[in-house]
Amino acid sequence: MSDSQEVQDILNKLPQAFIPGKAAGLKANIQVNLSGNSGGDWFLAFANDQMTVTPGVTPTPDLTLGLTTEDFVSLIKGQANPMALFMGGRIKVEGDLALATKFQSMFDRNQVVT
Repeated sequence: MSDSQEVQDILNKLPQAFIPGKAAGLKANIQVNLSGNSGGDWFLAFANDQMTVTPGVTPTPDLTLGLTTEDFVSLIKGQANPMALFMGGRIKVEGDLALATKFQSMFDRNQVVT
């Protein structure tokens, strides 16, 4: 599978993999800016125990994550440690750090990774 297909596949599966109980009452926008092959910008909107993924940039991000597509795929698959990526300068984080630490736990990885 190409990088582009894998990134798009993951982004398409995120809403179904979202675990509302892990984000009870969350109302937030997370901007994800991916660089490198198949890079692009998407934002994840959380409200009313649901989430959506939309291509583009939100004007009101509560959290912005910047990383390569390769690191994004590894992170979602559980092959990369988010703290190690952050400490190594491979993830740029702006905004709500508590939301950043909660991000991975809000999804059922088994529904995202094929």
